[in-house]
Amino acid sequence: MKILYLTTVLPSRKRTGGEIASQSFIKALKYCGHEVLVLGYQRFGDTNSQNENEVVIEKRYIETEKSKYHSFLWMALSFLKRLPYSAAKYYSKKYFQQIRNILQLGQYEIIIIDHAQLGWLLPLLNIKSKVIFIAHNVEHQLYESQLQNAQKYLSKYIYKREANLIKKMEDNLAISAKQVWTLTSHDANYFYTQNQTSQVFHLPSSWTIAPKNSVTKNCDIGIIGSWTWKANKSGLEWFFKAVYPYLPKNISIHVAGSGAKWLLERYPNVKYCGFVTDAQAFMALAKVIAIPSISGGGIQIKTLDAIASGSPIVATTIAMRGIYDYPSAIKIADESETFALSLMQLLAFNKKSHLHEAERAKLLNNRLTWSLLRREHFYKSVKSAINSV
Repeated sequence: MKILYLTTVLPSRKRTGGEIASQSFIKALKYCGHEVLVLGYQRFGDTNSQNENEVVIEKRYIETEKSKYHSFLWMALSFLKRLPYSAAKYYSKKYFQQIRNILQLGQYEIIIIDHAQLGWLLPLLNIKSKVIFIAHNVEHQLYESQLQNAQKYLSKYIYKREANLIKKMEDNLAISAKQVWTLTSHDANYFYTQNQTSQVFHLPSSWTIAPKNSVTKNCDIGIIGSWTWKANKSGLEWFFKAVYPYLPKNISIHVAGSGAKWLLERYPNVKYCGFVTDAQAFMALAKVIAIPSISGGGIQIKTLDAIASGSPIVATTIAMRGIYDYPSAIKIADESETFALSLMQLLAFNKKSHLHEAERAKLLNNRLTWSLLRREHFYKSVKSAINSV
């Protein structure tokens, strides 16, 4: 079956959780034997895609913080086209034209719209093709949450406008699509009211290589994420504002991921590593992984990857959203003092002499088995959904 996969950013580099999720779906579709052509933008600075199944619309700024004056252009375009700002970022005539060119050359049995922010593409698509909408979040609920926390009138206006416009776009996608694919039960329940074929897919970890049974740990606590995303940034800020004061200052904390330069030389026992090319290696080198998420939607890929890494984990309830029946050595804590205490308990447990290599290997194998079974279930779910179309 020929499938046209329309997304915001070409996901093969897997820089963010959203891109990792998109690539997981693409990989599953190809695993099931389908021919998948992926369209999307490419970040400035990235090398040309080597994947034959990827088509670059053009190079474009993606993160608002790095976009220079483009954020003002996107805001102007959002008012001109009556689009959400988050959709105006990706709007272009080049995207329209590329789709026209591709559809003129051949018929695609299925067209997938990946992310609600591409809802403006819907009128262009060939009605003979079956459309599947992949909703990474219930987007308007995220902006409604930010609206509740906004203090200034201008911020309230912007978030209210964004919530209203993105809701219309994602609801229209849900009503028009043959199926809606979501990442959590919460999101599936919402879209079920618009489209009764809505279903949840339990994403697997992005890693396929098992971590080593024994590695020399280089830090006590490891934290990793894409800190350019506001929800992630809020969680990191909460950790250092509310959790860090309860931790002893003789433990080492390593933070990885783009967008947290404000940590540089701010705390004596904290090392900011910036973007790391091997997230699995970073997690495996930490005695304990902290996932201090306090907002956001969808599922957190870094939580799945942390489980696969084999390191003990302390996470908030929000960080574990959409993940059930998870293996041992994971503590859930939402209060700052409890979060800090849980970290120290796992560090102490990690130091106990009776925790021999055989026990560590058993714990790691349990994590690996859990991850492999989740991946197998994910592939089967994608195959079943495509076949039902």
